[in-house]
Amino acid sequence: MSIKERDVTKPIQEENASQENRWEYVLANPGGSSIPAFLPAASALLALALHRILPMNAQFMEKPLPYYTLFMGASFVVFLGLACLSFFNRGLRKWLLHKSYFFAVLYLLIDLYNLVTLKWNLIPSLFFAYPDKILAVYYNDWFFLLRCVGHSLGLLFTGAFIGVTTGVLTGIAVGWSPRVHYWVQPFIKCIGPIPSTAWIPIALIVYPTTFSASAFLIALAVWFPTTVLTSSGIQNVEKSYFEVASILGAKPGRQILRVAIPGAMPSMFIGFFNGTCTAFLALMSAEMLGVKFGLGWYINWKREVMEYANVYAGLILIAIICSLLLTLLFKARARALKWQRGLIRW
Repeated sequence: MSIKERDVTKPIQEENASQENRWEYVLANPGGSSIPAFLPAASALLALALHRILPMNAQFMEKPLPYYTLFMGASFVVFLGLACLSFFNRGLRKWLLHKSYFFAVLYLLIDLYNLVTLKWNLIPSLFFAYPDKILAVYYNDWFFLLRCVGHSLGLLFTGAFIGVTTGVLTGIAVGWSPRVHYWVQPFIKCIGPIPSTAWIPIALIVYPTTFSASAFLIALAVWFPTTVLTSSGIQNVEKSYFEVASILGAKPGRQILRVAIPGAMPSMFIGFFNGTCTAFLALMSAEMLGVKFGLGWYINWKREVMEYANVYAGLILIAIICSLLLTLLFKARARALKWQRGLIRW
């Protein structure tokens, strides 16, 4: 194909593409502008320069801390290196061009918060710790925070595993059997909407340890959305699929494993996503029952002693962990539901 023919067909391909595909095409086009790839590095450099140039507010008597400078300096070096490497890696370039605006604005917001707190002191410093103070928590308390994260993850996975397992089994039974649906569905509608925190007095009486009581609260929070969406997904599977499977000689057990569950997977994953979010809400309440470790316990403890820098550090850790778990669920969903690719986007 000649150069003129390529120039003629290229606009036609762009014109026929959808808006979403056109955006992806622009990101992946090697001839496009690479300036946005340097925006995160420029934003981090600006934040670093303002932090070094502007003095601290006179009301702060503490010694200046180096953590914000190190954080912004490392961010500048990392994103500058990624921007340079993106010229040699098309996949990295596509990702960086897509995420560059988000990271650039994120650093600007962090810089704005630093100016409002440390430099200008426009909001109460007792309740709104400046970034340097929050970063110092990770440096000074990293081992203790790591223990709290390990305890929280152990409690979260224990409760979530029990909740997902019982929720899937209950949802399959309710969605598959009309008799089970008749007897169990009313109890689900009555018990499920009750917040798991309302069961704290009963959990403390029934279970011998605070860990088992906390795991029960998390499991209950995960069980309800998993059960409802699993049963709904199975009931919405096309009846013709079961008829074909029955004609081919599949017994009920095989129909559940090969037809009902795969057909209900999109709805089940929605239940897993909802259950993950509610599990974190239940985790924060469950860890206030008397356990001695965990992020929820840590945040509550530091709130009581008015150390709000530690509170913000714990909240940031929770947000990061929740985001990572949801990302893993998205990856698992994309792998399990390859046949849905292009039909539904999250």
